[in-house]
Amino acid sequence: MDEIRVVNNAVAMAEELVSIHYKFSATQLLHLNYDVKTLAELTENEIVDDHFAQIIRYAEKKKNDLQDMPVNDFYKVCLQDHSIIGAMKKFSRLDLYAFAVYIVCHELIHIVRFRKFLQHFDAPVKEKLAEEKRVHIATHEILSRVRIEEMPPVLDFYKDWRLTPHEINSV
Repeated sequence: MDEIRVVNNAVAMAEELVSIHYKFSATQLLHLNYDVKTLAELTENEIVDDHFAQIIRYAEKKKNDLQDMPVNDFYKVCLQDHSIIGAMKKFSRLDLYAFAVYIVCHELIHIVRFRKFLQHFDAPVKEKLAEEKRVHIATHEILSRVRIEEMPPVLDFYKDWRLTPHEINSV
């Protein structure tokens, strides 16, 4: 329960930071149409082993909508607790709160970009990799200005995602 409380606080902080960054009101944030769930709330097909989180897009249709009414996208941020805990065991400098703020902030930026049509959800792999770099850069931009004492090791953990291919080759 303590970890769930920490994650809930991290989600609230990430929402606030993304909202401020994109100048969203609370209402606008709600219109992003998403939810964040931990492993206990995921179905078997929402669980992966190679990510800290993944976004799954669902089609949301209201019960009373007519057959030909448009369907709304609903995004589910699926936190992969086992992967997060595994990384924290391997990299002892990672703090759960700061790490979860980064992960959720990163996923919310993806959702904002999908909603603003800045990125296609079903983009080809090469474009998804370029998008990952853009989102890591934006996440770093937001979180490097925040005073969370445990954030610097988390930002350092993700530093390679902000490098250009030329910079990666010279490391």
